[in-house]
Amino acid sequence: MISLIISFVVLLVGYFTYGKLVEKIFLPDDRVTPANRINDGVDFVPMKTWKAFLVQLLNIAGTGPIFGALMGACFGPVVFLWIIFGSVLGGAVHDFMVGMISERHDGSSIAELSGIYLGKGAKYFMRLFSVLLLLLTGTVFVTSPAALIARLTPDMFTNKFWVVVILIYYVLATLLPIDKIIGRLYPVFGVVLITMAVCIFGGIIAGGYHVPEITLSGMHPEGLPVWPFMFITVACGAISGFHATQSPMMSKCITTERDGRKVFYGAMLAESVIALVWAAGGVAFYGTTDVLNKALSDMGQSGVVYDISTGMLGVVGGILAIVGVIVCPVTSGDTAFRSARLILSEMTGLSQKSIKNRLIITLPLLGCGAILTQLDFNVLWRYFSWSNQTLAMISLWVATAYLIKNGRSKWNSFLTAFPATFMSAVSMTYIIMADEGLGLGAGVAYPVGIIFAAACFIFYLYKWSKRA
Repeated sequence: MISLIISFVVLLVGYFTYGKLVEKIFLPDDRVTPANRINDGVDFVPMKTWKAFLVQLLNIAGTGPIFGALMGACFGPVVFLWIIFGSVLGGAVHDFMVGMISERHDGSSIAELSGIYLGKGAKYFMRLFSVLLLLLTGTVFVTSPAALIARLTPDMFTNKFWVVVILIYYVLATLLPIDKIIGRLYPVFGVVLITMAVCIFGGIIAGGYHVPEITLSGMHPEGLPVWPFMFITVACGAISGFHATQSPMMSKCITTERDGRKVFYGAMLAESVIALVWAAGGVAFYGTTDVLNKALSDMGQSGVVYDISTGMLGVVGGILAIVGVIVCPVTSGDTAFRSARLILSEMTGLSQKSIKNRLIITLPLLGCGAILTQLDFNVLWRYFSWSNQTLAMISLWVATAYLIKNGRSKWNSFLTAFPATFMSAVSMTYIIMADEGLGLGAGVAYPVGIIFAAACFIFYLYKWSKRA
């Protein structure tokens, strides 16, 4: 339990120290933001700081910091270290930089930003890659909440029924102006989300559960080594490329650049708190990582969430906690499809002020999502996890290129180059080693991953030396 409390403190201190450093390097100023300058009443809509923070938190906090944290907890208490340091040094930096760079380019998507800073080839690749990731994300965030809701309702309301209901909601949330559904409901959902995390943490304390202390050694669930599998499994609670598709949404809504650290950096750290609570709750409730791993294999992620919630808090408290877990993916799934709509509008040039143009993009998009819901959730999650972290890698290199182009020093640009290099090694090692990738052994994957990351870092040093 001491390690868990220290982890919370590290996140808080990180916000006021490292977060302040990141802000100082970016140099926010008093320029008029796109929310005020463009203000189209659909996607560019000014929001108060507290509301933008809650919307950003719910945009990024899908099932990742819950399901991913539970699966990550199978690697043992070492997962706490990845969550806190991955977030402070990587994830929150990633979200802040993408959000703020987007704000300085009229709310452009990560695909367009890639084109500006990495070249046209990167733009076209990222357009396809980010839309694919958003489709996978939206689909994952349909099937997982549907499974949970089905557990709480009569048998006549099956998983398929709730999938249809959620997809209908997604159509509305994707089409309507951001302040009509998202801007009004998300602050309420934000309170539910925070209450859920507080309840689980309270259940750990009240129930006298034992939370293991941090150790550097990790477990190997199902024969999976910590490197690189833990760093892919625990994505949204530490660093997530999906957030690069979400931060541009709030870059269209913040009313001053000086809110960036609160909205982008702060929301990522808040998500990490949720991940810490669920990682601790999983090991504490089941006693050992082996038992937790077996429960995940037998019941799936939704079943384990239900088991922990009702076991710690009773029926009523469990339902409240599960409602919070349902809110997380639903409020990320709708914005995943909304982000995909915005990227496709950039690709096609269709103005989104017209409801007709929004329908032209939205309906086929949701249709593809409906088809993907027929695939196995575990398969979707594995491909989502890898593509998620690969996008994070690319986004961090975009941020590094931005810092170089805007005259920051080598040490300042190292702020993003370091986590970008780390994620380059993670992403390459995983896709070579994982079954859904090349399926080669560690003897091949490890050196190739290291060589790839080193090559990326050397190229970064070369570009910095050639800066204008």
